[in-house]
Amino acid sequence: MTFAITQNCCTDAACVAVCPVNCIHPTPGERDFGTTETLYIDPGACIDCGACADACPVDAVHPVAELTPAQQPYAGINAAYFEGTGQPASEAGADHGPNFHAWGAPSFDRVLPADFAPLRVAIVGTGPAGMYAAEDLLLHTRSEVTLVDRLPAPGGLIRYGVAPDHPATKRIGETFARFHTHPRVRLHLGLDVGTHITADELAAHHDAVIYAVGAASDRRLGIPGEDLPGSIAATTFVAWYNAHPEVAPDAVDLSSDRVVVVGNGNVALDVARILVSDPDSLAGTAIARHALEELRRSKVREVVLLGRRGPEHAACTGTELLALKNLPGVDLVVDDHDARIGTAIDAAGAAGAAHKAGLFQDVPREAVDWSAPPRAAGGRRRIVFRFHSEPLALHGDGHLRAVRVTSGAGEAGEQEIPTGLALRAIGYRGVPQAGLPFDEESGTVPHEGGRVTGRPGTYVVGWIKRGPSGGIGTNRRCAAETVGTLLADAVAGRLPAPTGGARAFRRLARRRR
Repeated sequence: MTFAITQNCCTDAACVAVCPVNCIHPTPGERDFGTTETLYIDPGACIDCGACADACPVDAVHPVAELTPAQQPYAGINAAYFEGTGQPASEAGADHGPNFHAWGAPSFDRVLPADFAPLRVAIVGTGPAGMYAAEDLLLHTRSEVTLVDRLPAPGGLIRYGVAPDHPATKRIGETFARFHTHPRVRLHLGLDVGTHITADELAAHHDAVIYAVGAASDRRLGIPGEDLPGSIAATTFVAWYNAHPEVAPDAVDLSSDRVVVVGNGNVALDVARILVSDPDSLAGTAIARHALEELRRSKVREVVLLGRRGPEHAACTGTELLALKNLPGVDLVVDDHDARIGTAIDAAGAAGAAHKAGLFQDVPREAVDWSAPPRAAGGRRRIVFRFHSEPLALHGDGHLRAVRVTSGAGEAGEQEIPTGLALRAIGYRGVPQAGLPFDEESGTVPHEGGRVTGRPGTYVVGWIKRGPSGGIGTNRRCAAETVGTLLADAVAGRLPAPTGGARAFRRLARRRR
């Protein structure tokens, strides 16, 4: 019996490190690592030891024989990855025999903790990026770490950005939480750098400061009517159902029978899934109580996902789309308003499992009549994928009433989709940090290998460093680069000497907070 990696994979490669036969790919040393949607287990090389399942922080690895009907396709997805390499699947992980991994050439240029005195490092932000940096420092050096977060609870996007019906993904927060009580860690919650203390004050009490503040804002559409009541960011909606303290319980009104979501990435799919899910299925999750009550009152029967390009360019991952297809009581439909849509889906389906658009092949296609009310046969709800359609304007008299969108070739050119709620899910964006340089075009802090330009002893990691791209596991590699740069600066004597100590900073934090 072999194992397979399923939807929840966070790609942080904890499973790769424990596999005794090197059957999980791509590994951190391979070209594809960091570009695939998940990691994959070679069914021809797996020896059924279960070490990967034990190491996985998000419960994504399961025996193939125990996969649920909804998970069964992942067995084929894992196998298909190795078929696509041009190698027989059984050869992909067999070259190294029973060893953990092949030995590389010896290296003696690694920075060791003995090369410098213990450091006192502040990390601003307690999401995955910040906690991977903290883990690296705590496990590999004698550093003391000060964790600072402006919110009253730690976790960042793990707590406030992951959908409540993905409890396995949220579980990685438990892995990070064990460092909150580490003897060399001090945790300061409700402390905002830039409001309660300045960047200079934080730096004055530490050898180095790492900013892991993510991308706290959303991208805008830049079209007329975007600020009408009823038009909100998907990031606000996500924060609302996750009980973010800065989003009011009454921030979302679900009295419209149709919701239009601009975008078709994973956040857009999360939003659509929550809107059409049976509230009873969410009752046992970490969803906010006010959100559950509003969902029970909800009149939403249809969610429309707008995609500017075709199904072959859908921004969501295949794993999230596959999960959406198995949602109880929900129908999926593709709006067949443009001939290019069916052509792309059929071509992808014929090409095999590696093409994401092929997952739409068994989804019904119909030319949706937007002038008619949403259909809700038998109490079911539905999600409509509308590709090759771009929002042009939002209309309403004091409140949103419709979204005007482009139509396919050969039609009138524009159509209106009646709705009382529109959510823009076109990406996150970083915001300027007090005391740090900022690149307005990319929404990031300028840096070299994580070292902030023009500010010695200050570093960035995560989305504020590289932009809002990559999943949870991407932050492990990002943090490793930044920590490596910081330690190299420590060895070279490039870190400014702090003028205040740990105790003085704790007094300052208590006084200002």
